[in-house]
Amino acid sequence: MGRAAVVHPDGLTRCPWPGSDPLYVAYHDTEWGVPEYDDRALYEKLILDGFQAGLSWITILRKRDNFRRAFDDFQPDKIARYSDKKIHALMNDAGIVRNRAKIEGAILSARSWLKIQEESDGFSKFLWDFMDGTPKVNAFKTTASVPASTPLSVKMSKELASRGFKFVGPTIVYAFMQATGMVNDHLVTCFCHETCSGKRRAPRLKIK
Repeated sequence: MGRAAVVHPDGLTRCPWPGSDPLYVAYHDTEWGVPEYDDRALYEKLILDGFQAGLSWITILRKRDNFRRAFDDFQPDKIARYSDKKIHALMNDAGIVRNRAKIEGAILSARSWLKIQEESDGFSKFLWDFMDGTPKVNAFKTTASVPASTPLSVKMSKELASRGFKFVGPTIVYAFMQATGMVNDHLVTCFCHETCSGKRRAPRLKIK
């Protein structure tokens, strides 16, 4: 049984998944589903979604500032050159998710990102071309209707994997598409359903 949108104490109706956690609510309101077109920011989100595999997104969100510090603000040109010494340091960093395969995956994905930047019009255009440049707006009423993956996320997943990206299975890729506004999966009664399409990402939230 899916959950419907929920009315919060501030009078706004929201998707049920952020609950009442202020950090999660702010992320839902200002970031999730907002179209993202920045090459570097898209790389960051894809990597963080990969780190989320097997965990909850709020766990990653609470560690996001630590991740940004540890991973040089997710600058692919720096990450692509990480050494074994740097990997060792990351494996000893309690502020992030210490998973060697995911850390090494971020490095390989950074190298693949650089190739796309060199060979095409950039990572953003590469991804948004799957959407013909336009967000897909869904009209789901409950969370039960929201898919875990779609034929399009399968297609994007296969293309990313073929180019050397890691932790880009169809489910991870669909979560990434939702988060970056390639698809608008805010429930139709959520106040963000109408407001996020076409809106640029809000400034970064400072996580304490």
